Amino acid sequence: MKLAGKRIAVLVETLYQDLELWYPYYRMKEEGAEVMVVGPSLDTYTSKYGYPVKADAAAADLSGDDVDAVIIPGGYAPDHMRRHRAMIDLVKDAAWKGKVVAAICHAGWMLASADLVRGRTVTGFLAIKDDLINAGGSYVDEEVVVDGNIITSRKPDDLPAFCRAIIIALE
Repeated sequence: MKLAGKRIAVLVETLYQDLELWYPYYRMKEEGAEVMVVGPSLDTYTSKYGYPVKADAAAADLSGDDVDAVIIPGGYAPDHMRRHRAMIDLVKDAAWKGKVVAAICHAGWMLASADLVRGRTVTGFLAIKDDLINAGGSYVDEEVVVDGNIITSRKPDDLPAFCRAIIIALE
């Protein structure tokens, strides 16, 4: 139970990528972390493939002080997440407070909206490479990239490395 006592927020919005939410959710729980699903509101959100999840907390009710890490799944959810100021503010506040912020696939859009890419080495799904570069990042095509407290990965195949990096950063 490497993560006993750690609190982790997994962000959600409509059209989240199923594996990119559920794999880290259960992997972090397996290590003893308290994991909560955080959305713009306490609604039920549906994945790309129709799987529902109900948010445990609303982003506006949390700050970076309330968590040890924020995990942002991809799919098209990040494009919906960044339309909510409270979601961006939670990510930004957690990062500024030195908490782990982990983004996979299209979740780099949230990092860009929170102005957390500038000056960092990051990765993400190939389709957002230009967005990450235009946000001031140095893009690399690797399964996981750790730059300070920011952890990024490209796609579902990278989930084992992504989760290992999160666990190591939180130990």
